[in-house]
Amino acid sequence: MAARRISSLLSRTLCASSPSLLHSLGKNSCRGRGISRFSTAAVLEEPITPPVQINYTQNLINGQFVDAASGKTFPTYDPRTGEVIANVAEGDAEDINRAVAAARKAFDEGPWPKMTAYERSRILLRFADLVEKHSDELAALETWNCGKPYEQSAKSELPMLVRIFHYYAGWADKIHGLTVPGDGKYHIQTLHEPIGVAGQIIPWNFPLIMFAWKVGPALACGNTIVLKTAEQTPLTALYVAKLFLEAGLPPGVLNIVSGYGPTAGAALASHMDVDKLAFTGSTKTGQIVLQLAAKSNLKSVTLELGGKSPFIICEDADIDHAVEQAHFALFFNQGQCCCAGSRTYVHERVYDEFVEKSKARAIKRIVGDPFKKGIEQGPQIDSEQFQKVLRYIRSGIESNATLECGGDRFGTRGYFVQPTVFSNVQDDMLIAQDEIFGPVQSILKFKDINDVIRRANTTRYGLAAGVFTKSVETANTAMRALRAGTVWINCYDVFDAAIPFGGYKMSGIGREKGIYSLHNYLQVKAVVTPLKNPAWL
Repeated sequence: MAARRISSLLSRTLCASSPSLLHSLGKNSCRGRGISRFSTAAVLEEPITPPVQINYTQNLINGQFVDAASGKTFPTYDPRTGEVIANVAEGDAEDINRAVAAARKAFDEGPWPKMTAYERSRILLRFADLVEKHSDELAALETWNCGKPYEQSAKSELPMLVRIFHYYAGWADKIHGLTVPGDGKYHIQTLHEPIGVAGQIIPWNFPLIMFAWKVGPALACGNTIVLKTAEQTPLTALYVAKLFLEAGLPPGVLNIVSGYGPTAGAALASHMDVDKLAFTGSTKTGQIVLQLAAKSNLKSVTLELGGKSPFIICEDADIDHAVEQAHFALFFNQGQCCCAGSRTYVHERVYDEFVEKSKARAIKRIVGDPFKKGIEQGPQIDSEQFQKVLRYIRSGIESNATLECGGDRFGTRGYFVQPTVFSNVQDDMLIAQDEIFGPVQSILKFKDINDVIRRANTTRYGLAAGVFTKSVETANTAMRALRAGTVWINCYDVFDAAIPFGGYKMSGIGREKGIYSLHNYLQVKAVVTPLKNPAWL
């Protein structure tokens, strides 16, 4: 679930809060229309104190929580207020070296790849049980560090985390090769072997879920891991690492280093003793990761990157259902979702009705402290992302898209953005081309299915798409014609441990989840043996 600026190998740029967009752009920016918008003078209540303690802030290397080699720490922030939650060990190249050495020893000499697959499966199951036991604390920690609604963390993401590890525990003892019929008197077989030391870089928008997508298949296949957390959200990965140790995972099998992209991330991507690299993040950073991997030891790389997913509403669609699903597809997780339905294409015959209902739904969206019951939208992750979203809103206004609602910050504290809806968006506008990664819905108009498929495919991305229609023929045409890794028909953001996820074009390489994810962490070896007197060939 994925792209975005994630654990970026690019330098971070922290921006100061901007003044009201309406004041800076002037009254003419609204194009004379009656605009419904949220009160920019709203003041959030005093933030709720999260019901969890911060116990793990050090790096995990060779089964021990240790300070960074340099002794440095960096702050991780509460996006509700911009205040520091904790100071975390700042890993760099030396910490990556130590973690890789531990992972290499655990793979070459340790018990993990030599265990029976059933034993590995039992450890993964014990870990899943421990996650379930500590799910309340983990959900609170995820919300505190990310800003996502607590109900989302507790009721959706933690159960999915447990489900994913159950799924991969089930796969551990079902990974096997084949016997292959060949021409001539030979016994031919294939072996599926763990690839070795896997380097993994996970994002800030779904830290626990992305941890599961990466760690689950790598461990099921018998690999060892060095994982770098996103610098914005290191806390939950460190917590669950402790649970893995409690479950019986041997030292060195899973190592976690928190740090910045240009130091820790670059060191991991270019390390000569890392056999495979998995990255989730922005397309631009993914290109850097791929270059570093190629320039080092040509390690295999899987990438889950950015998206600008089309959400197509045909004239025969159930409009009320489509409005709600389009709203969810865009605004879920504060819009910080790689597969967000961020280009909403609506047939011209139902366009006006759809816009009015989408505007009304956005205005009703409840923004506030994500620990408060009933809150639908929390803050953006940090000042940088907050400012990026506001810049794109300004761009939409300046390019003459119609601002239907929202358009500014919410409140005066933290990184909250009003749910924003634009209509009359054109394909050449930045808000229709770039991945905004925020609560900004862009609604475009189309005439027929061939027209919208062509426009939907005219993008550098190809992560996901949605199609809403009552016609089986239309659905069949669209699902085959859209160049995207996932196409949802009359639904959106339906995820399951078994459903593969990944992108076409510049949205990535390879697939996460499902049987396809196992391929990322296995080598295939062919073994050929002569047969002198075979009973059969």
